[in-house]
Amino acid sequence: MQEVVMPFNNQEMGLLCLLVPLLPFIGFLINGLGNRKLPKALVGLLGSGTVLASFLISVYLFIDFTSNGSRPYIVDLYNWFTVGSLEIGFSFMIDQLTLLMLLMVTGIGFLIHVYSAGYMSHDEGYGKFFAYLNLFMFSMLVLVMGSNYVMMFVGWEGVGLCSYLLIGFWNKNHNYNNAAKKAFIMNRIGDLGFLLAIFLIFITFGSVSFPEVFLSASQMTGMTDSGVMIAITMLLFVGAMGKSAQIPLFTWLPDAMAGPTPVSALIHAATMVTAGIYMVIRSNVLYVLAPTTMEFIAIIGLITALVAATIGLAQNDIKKVLAYSTVSQLGFMFLALGVMAFSSSIFHVLTHAFFKALLFLGAGSVIHAVSNEQDIRNMGGLRKWLPVTFITFLIGTLAISGIPPFAGFFSKDELLAHVFEHNKLMWALGLLASFMTAFYMFRLLFLTFFGKFRGTEAQRSHLHESPSSMTIPLIVLAILSTIGGFIGLPAVFSDTHTLGNFLSPIYDLARRANGAAMEAPHIDHATEYILMAVSVAVAVIAIIIAYVMYVKKETVPAPEGTRLSPVHNLIYNKYYIDEIYNAIIVKPVMALSTALHRFVDVVVVDGIVNGFGKLVMAFGSVLRQTQSGVTGFYVFVMVASIVLILFLNFFIG
Repeated sequence: MQEVVMPFNNQEMGLLCLLVPLLPFIGFLINGLGNRKLPKALVGLLGSGTVLASFLISVYLFIDFTSNGSRPYIVDLYNWFTVGSLEIGFSFMIDQLTLLMLLMVTGIGFLIHVYSAGYMSHDEGYGKFFAYLNLFMFSMLVLVMGSNYVMMFVGWEGVGLCSYLLIGFWNKNHNYNNAAKKAFIMNRIGDLGFLLAIFLIFITFGSVSFPEVFLSASQMTGMTDSGVMIAITMLLFVGAMGKSAQIPLFTWLPDAMAGPTPVSALIHAATMVTAGIYMVIRSNVLYVLAPTTMEFIAIIGLITALVAATIGLAQNDIKKVLAYSTVSQLGFMFLALGVMAFSSSIFHVLTHAFFKALLFLGAGSVIHAVSNEQDIRNMGGLRKWLPVTFITFLIGTLAISGIPPFAGFFSKDELLAHVFEHNKLMWALGLLASFMTAFYMFRLLFLTFFGKFRGTEAQRSHLHESPSSMTIPLIVLAILSTIGGFIGLPAVFSDTHTLGNFLSPIYDLARRANGAAMEAPHIDHATEYILMAVSVAVAVIAIIIAYVMYVKKETVPAPEGTRLSPVHNLIYNKYYIDEIYNAIIVKPVMALSTALHRFVDVVVVDGIVNGFGKLVMAFGSVLRQTQSGVTGFYVFVMVASIVLILFLNFFIG
């Protein structure tokens, strides 16, 4: 990060920065309070329009930033609260990383809002849905714009809340409610780690403000791989594991597909789940001082990529395939972070946002066409009825598979090149995960759009292309998935890496702290050509195998209940990880809570409380006997009391 400066007397820029998150929040308030009264057209216009306005302001901020020397600055709105020496300002930091995230979140967010206007048009909770989407946008923008860890944590918790609300949006379904609760609880586990990291950062550096913490860290080179730096970065990574669905906190994300498909595209593919990657990249100065943590991150990312990819091979729910694909791609991003390829990781975040949002919205178009059917075994041949959806879905599939010249090729190639330089075995395993990605994505494509239609006649009669409000966002995202990779051309094609050069200043302090670790990999052009060729060849082989199996041989996955091989059953049932968690965590905790309820709560706590109640009642019953209603008795008591008082006063006084 360059030296952070504050612009003086620049109220216009301060107001514009404030409007970026404030406009979606205003949309949330209006749609939330008036969702039953406002017409749907106005709800959709307001929900989408506020996000579009935020996107346009973000574009202006980007242009102003780049045209004025690209100097990071802080917009300090007011002092939020002070506790002892801890001062927390409600302030935003504008730098290269912030602007990139702003453009991605608001740009893709707007397209998904437009798509939602068509997809959710017949839902009775239309207004409430847009209110929740706007609240999510507000929270995500606060997360990426905050200038300190507390502001980031506020946005972090906000997107977690919105995730819970949107996953369980159709709350009449008990399973959907369970999925929402699962996501909320598993994210809380990660959030505890993040919160503890914030406390430890304040204890260590005396501040939680990004500029102050990172500057102090860059000057503490003697702390490299110290216990406190490992503890801080590990705790931060625990937060990232929860939000970005890494092993072992990943099982919530596939279940989160219970929410409406636009939710899957916005929150669980393009934005919220990348918050963990953003947090690690933002904290790059701390992480370069903890090589042990970085190696751990690389291993966790690689394992996540492999495990999720194998599970994706056997799934038959169109959204579940994409969900495990998301987990796997997030694993790739953390693998890049672990080898200190920060720019490559954010590059893949960007391209993944394009093609994964496209794939989820394409899946939503398919589900919309086949009367809410999600099982790909009951689809087939849909390219005849859904030509726009098919072409755009094909582009997204080519992009995620790493086929040139689509966006995923450039980001994944760059990512794997860094991994190759770091560790050849990790590169080989990453290549294996990439092979599986291409296979299960084309398996999904072929089973959905090729062959004969396998659904019911009632479904066939209703097959149709989605309305323009849904197909236009698909087309825009398909274009971005096609050309988006050219902002990061490899060295063999260009001397200028546009994205890498733009982001370079945010690593200045990290280079000061650990310059050797931040150096680019030294790969000659011949090696890079070979790596690209191998990567593409692996993807092409996977596509050919999928084509032979699911188009030429017309193989269809076995129906439910069919006895399959033990290996297939293992990956189809997701390695029984949920069942293992249920056996070793959920059931023991439930048993312990039941025991505590029966013996501690009922016997001890209730016993003490009820005992005091019974004692008071018994004492009251005795005293009540004195209220006989006989006047002579009352006179006697009064006289006896006076005599007693005089006696005590005489002898004691």
